Amino acid sequence: MKTQFKPLIVALCLTTLMACNANNKKSDISNQLIAETVIETNSKTEQPEIKVALLLDTSNSMDGLIDQAKAQLWKIVNELSYAKCENENPNLKIALYEYGNDNLNAEEGYLRQVISFSDDLDEISKSLFSLTTNGGNEYCGKVIKTALNQLEWGTNEDDLKLIFIAGNEPYSQGNVSYKEASKLAHNRDVTVNTIFCGDYDQGISISWKHGADLTHGNYMAINHNEATVHIASPYDDKILELNEKLNKTYVAYGSAGRKKMEMQAEQDSNAMSYNKANAVSRTVSKSSRLYKNSSWDLVDAEKEEDFSYEDLKQSELPIELKGKSKAEIKSYVEAQSKTRIKLQDEIAALNLKRRDYVAKQNTNASNSLENAMLKALKTQAEKKNYKWE
Repeated sequence: MKTQFKPLIVALCLTTLMACNANNKKSDISNQLIAETVIETNSKTEQPEIKVALLLDTSNSMDGLIDQAKAQLWKIVNELSYAKCENENPNLKIALYEYGNDNLNAEEGYLRQVISFSDDLDEISKSLFSLTTNGGNEYCGKVIKTALNQLEWGTNEDDLKLIFIAGNEPYSQGNVSYKEASKLAHNRDVTVNTIFCGDYDQGISISWKHGADLTHGNYMAINHNEATVHIASPYDDKILELNEKLNKTYVAYGSAGRKKMEMQAEQDSNAMSYNKANAVSRTVSKSSRLYKNSSWDLVDAEKEEDFSYEDLKQSELPIELKGKSKAEIKSYVEAQSKTRIKLQDEIAALNLKRRDYVAKQNTNASNSLENAMLKALKTQAEKKNYKWE
């Protein structure tokens, strides 16, 4: 349905923070596969996890909201990096869907899973920046139900499982009832938070608040066309200078190593395309514990329990390590690791000063996607004893 308003979903399905005194149960609900190419990049971990699924409406009227998602991704990641669960640092995985686009399969409900739960932040950024808008028909109940059935939510009672859905057309469109989808969410201990892009009272009148109430979620209204404000600080240039040095500590290996390193540089460029302050936010994310690249970087891979230098093949090594002994390779990687830690510490120290500076400069409350998401996230996280440093 094409009207002045078009719905959009940002279903931020924050899930599975695996730590906090859990009771593991096996789920009877089978996964519903969508006939689309799906990117999946996960690393093994026993730490708590925050799982975030972004379900974005890519119809024409949602350009502003998609732009906010791209511009504010790194700010959200940075805020999540400060979360604690019973004194443990939870890992972060993000999934991305698009829906409401005429280019998508009508039989599938005009929706597609772009990337399943992943901790590869560069891959997630690339996926976001690949989205384009066109047309469409936007079905809130359908995309919520699909995300609930397709993604691995887990059954740990102490996990934080959240969906954020945003849009600006009636919440009840499509042949899947939002009430049915909400019931499924409630049964799986998933909280649905709704974000209406427009007038607060109008969102209530077309069921957006009711959709949140059914799972005890938050209802919020935002200005999705509000431009993202990036505040410059005196520390930005130095942080970006350290980012260039940080990139040089990566030791690409394997068949995907070189391409992944190129993607890293590409996402640096995408962040800078908004402005310097956004590139700084990405650099801060890259210096945090959430930015991990063990699938292609030897420095990160060496920290994995199942990694062994004996398993490395000469054909997988970068030029600077070809012909080197295992001992020489290990020594080189250790040196790069020490350099990286030093750079990350410097960036973190500068960022503390930067955060204080930006907080003092930013006196106007923003009515944006980022603020709506983080407000709901923290409110609901506190109910399960998650804290912020």
